[in-house]
Amino acid sequence: MSQHSADPATTSAVATVAHRRDWWRDAVIYQVYPRSFADSNGDGMGDLEGVRSRLPYLRDLGVDAVWLSPFYASPQADAGYDVADYRAVDPMFGNLLDADALIRDAHEVGLRVIVDLVPNHSSDQHEWFKRALREGPGSPLRERYHFRPGKGENGELPPNDWESIFGGPAWTRVTEPDGTPGEWYLHLFAPEQPDFNWEHPAVSDEFRSILRFWLDMGVDGFRIDVAHGMVKAEGLPDLGSHDQLKLLGNDVMPFFDQDGVHDIYRNWRLILDEYDGERIFVAEAWTPTVERTARYVRPDELHQAFNFQYLGTEWDAAELREVIDRTLEAMRPVGAPATWVLSNHDVTRHATRYANPPGLGTQIRTAGDRELGLRRARAATLLMLALPGSAYVYQGEELGLPDVVDLPDEVRQDPAFFRGAGQDGFRDGCRVPIPWTREGSSYGFGSGGSWLPQPPEWAELSVEAQSGTPGSTLELYRAALAARREHPDLGAGDSVEWLKAPEGVLAFRRGEFVCVANTTSESVTVPAHGRLLLASGEVAEVQGEAKLPADTTVWWTTA
Repeated sequence: MSQHSADPATTSAVATVAHRRDWWRDAVIYQVYPRSFADSNGDGMGDLEGVRSRLPYLRDLGVDAVWLSPFYASPQADAGYDVADYRAVDPMFGNLLDADALIRDAHEVGLRVIVDLVPNHSSDQHEWFKRALREGPGSPLRERYHFRPGKGENGELPPNDWESIFGGPAWTRVTEPDGTPGEWYLHLFAPEQPDFNWEHPAVSDEFRSILRFWLDMGVDGFRIDVAHGMVKAEGLPDLGSHDQLKLLGNDVMPFFDQDGVHDIYRNWRLILDEYDGERIFVAEAWTPTVERTARYVRPDELHQAFNFQYLGTEWDAAELREVIDRTLEAMRPVGAPATWVLSNHDVTRHATRYANPPGLGTQIRTAGDRELGLRRARAATLLMLALPGSAYVYQGEELGLPDVVDLPDEVRQDPAFFRGAGQDGFRDGCRVPIPWTREGSSYGFGSGGSWLPQPPEWAELSVEAQSGTPGSTLELYRAALAARREHPDLGAGDSVEWLKAPEGVLAFRRGEFVCVANTTSESVTVPAHGRLLLASGEVAEVQGEAKLPADTTVWWTTA
């Protein structure tokens, strides 16, 4: 049974956010992973009231919007990405009144709220799926998922050769009500996450209703989980490969990035455009190329798409320039803003990725050189925030937090960790609750402990330790976001003017603003381009020249 909200948010509730046309074209959006942000009741798990209590911190940080990872009713088989009820808040996070209060308070302090939407699959505890199992073969509810008879003499083999992203087959066989082995159902992720059949009109109708429910509550947009999923190739054909996970992101798959998904988004866009306040859609779309990503943000579809190609790029000037150019070129014809992101809840934090040798990907299990990683992370942040378009910040990166790579196996909760092959299953390392104070059982996260253990060295990385401390990573973020908001040539745009620079150095101009990033391990001397605004490290300027240390980014203004 869904919870019921208080009165839907009125137009005035949304309008309390300062009106800025096309705000999403240059917005800095802060991702909150609710279970790891702030705990209001001391149970060791973050919650909506905890997020609400920290809204002034986010306002003062200088971000424009908050994206909340799932807080819906869920058995938590995959940290809330297995939704049992899309119109209810899971009790561990609060209730709908808490969600309503959070949205209203965020608007009062000038922050917009984006919520996660999980349309590719539900929980196996969703009422539709439970009924489908109870009613057995032939149930109309089974048509809303992908139930199929198995192959083999007795149906003992999966219907096709697809593999789960979390490892193992993408199919699970059910036991029918009479106790016999029966049909199989598709789950591209965990078995507890059965895929919806988006060819069925009831699925489309349900999600249109879900969109309206949350829009009426006052949310400013949706981040669409697995936006490249949902539609499957007709007939669910075999892929013909037994190492399918290596193909992800490199080719169009029969279950990902199918053209039919764009019809869904055109329909959704019509709904969104009925509402005032410039509500938006953001796609989590893993595609082979940035050009295919651009298809999701055509004028009648979604507003933004995450730039995973940029996230996966090494700290190397040539590679970064290539991805930046390709991104801007791909987005320009469709009129969509580029987006830039360095970390999220599914990848190793960039302070740890940059601490390790290149070529290890976005899932890394070793701490590496933490001093090097932090220096590069700070430089990468200033580079990202200088680029035209919108940027995403994952909670805790403003503190320079590394991944926790040494969590004991017994505390891990990533479902991929328990399924053998597939993703590494070490995403828990980037999900450890963030530290707010130097002391306390969970460094200010809550009055009790935390659901994942925090390293003792995080005391000196806490908000308390870094606030007001010159040169701290937190103060660097605050200064950068303030400068980005104040400088007329930062933010929205679709191009940069590249400047001549030494090998390993990126330099570009945007109007009267200049950014120079040294990605090498040696100091370099470059022209000083006017008045120094900000630098990620110590920069010496003498007679019109500037000496940039290794792994350092500098902002100048010529105004």
